[in-house]
Amino acid sequence: LIGRLKEEPDLRNIPFIVLASDQEVEVECLQLGAVDFIPKPYPAPEIIKTRADKAIELSESRNIIQSTERDRLTNLFNMDYFVRYVHLFDNHFPGTPMDAVVVDVNRFHMINERYGKEYGDDILRRVGENVRELARECKGVGCRQGADTFLLYLPHHDDYSGALEALSEGLGQSDGTEDPDVNIRLRLGVYYDADKTIDIERRFDRAKMAADNIRGSYTEFIGEYDSSMHEDILFKERLLEEFRQSLSERQFTTFFQPKFDIRPEVPLLTSAEALVRWEHPELGTISPGTFIPLLEEHGLIFDLDLYVWDETAKYIRYCKDTFGFSVPVSVNVSRIDMLRPDLKNVFDGLLEKYKLTPADIMLEITESAYTGDSDQVIDMVNLFRNEGFGIEMDDFGTGYSSLGMLSKLPIDALKMDMSFVHTAFSEKRDMRMIELIIDIAEHLKVPVIAEGVETEEQYLTLKEMGCDIIQGYYFSKPVVKEEFSRFVVERSRVVA
Repeated sequence: LIGRLKEEPDLRNIPFIVLASDQEVEVECLQLGAVDFIPKPYPAPEIIKTRADKAIELSESRNIIQSTERDRLTNLFNMDYFVRYVHLFDNHFPGTPMDAVVVDVNRFHMINERYGKEYGDDILRRVGENVRELARECKGVGCRQGADTFLLYLPHHDDYSGALEALSEGLGQSDGTEDPDVNIRLRLGVYYDADKTIDIERRFDRAKMAADNIRGSYTEFIGEYDSSMHEDILFKERLLEEFRQSLSERQFTTFFQPKFDIRPEVPLLTSAEALVRWEHPELGTISPGTFIPLLEEHGLIFDLDLYVWDETAKYIRYCKDTFGFSVPVSVNVSRIDMLRPDLKNVFDGLLEKYKLTPADIMLEITESAYTGDSDQVIDMVNLFRNEGFGIEMDDFGTGYSSLGMLSKLPIDALKMDMSFVHTAFSEKRDMRMIELIIDIAEHLKVPVIAEGVETEEQYLTLKEMGCDIIQGYYFSKPVVKEEFSRFVVERSRVVA
């Protein structure tokens, strides 16, 4: 039986103890792989349990010590043996408070891209050495998980700033010389006093949440896990799980925010932007700032966009049939959407379905969408423009386009990010960025649209500065189609 069990990969590392009345088979059992032999008459149960516990302890320690399952680059334990070591540690020191720590190298993919894989591997080796040294000093254990992530299981510390400094030591050096052009930073995610009743993997998942929460920060390098992060993760998971059903149940409502041309003496409705709100039956109104980035991250944004595009086209058809008049409505098109080779066919299908023209729908594309895979995006935009669709560059001023690149981009309007309006009319009252954006629009011979305009002062100042179109609460908040229809009726009267 022992021989057969030792042949099974999932069972061979389990320690076996033989209890038998025949003491003559003791040597044979031990040679076959048993870790202990207990003959009759059997000792007290407490003694048998103690010997079993000792056998388990020795077996686990031997597996770890003898293991060759180490990360080849850093010689740290791999994840499998790290988890087994943590289990062993918890069994022996159940009352010791422990911290789960995740160590990430900021923007490691860029290090490989700029300096090559050999340099990147050298950085990982140095981090591995620092992880090993810190684990030894603190009487903990460390491992490498994935390309640029390391895990540490350490007795509780109140402050990890010293640990961060120790882990970062020597990372700005190459071949023993300081390289001032290389700025390598680590970030830590710490799950303090980790709950030992949950799986080890989940403890480090929580530490990873804390590390990811400060990703991209230039001032914070140590993130702390708290219960609100866990609640936020559960909330987002629920949104993802319920998204498709919510879409089929039409829990998403399309709103329209009017845009007014302020060049005439009396502002004139010129177009609108289609926006979306999620009205959840249990969670209430969910902010687009929450669910839109979530859907983009998980590749679901096209499904929502298609829903909004269809609702928008249907409403434009309604206005034309009911009032004999409509205004163009702009819809948001994400960078992910722009990379779909069938995108043009999707919009052609909407035009055919609702008997509309390309002039009825404008596409709002963020400035940042042009910066990655720009040739493919520009080719797609040109397809739309050649057919007559208007293109608005949304969030202009936040995507870091070069001026040379701007002159080549196919756009019909610049939409100034609302942050510029808010900043310009703050206590500092710095109008230079708005003036610069208006000058750029004039150079490109396209109108400039200011969003987020809320007060009469902002409206009058922007009008005087040469802004063409305004969108914001000063004229109207986003409204449902029934309320927006009143703007369309009023516009038809003015034109008549």
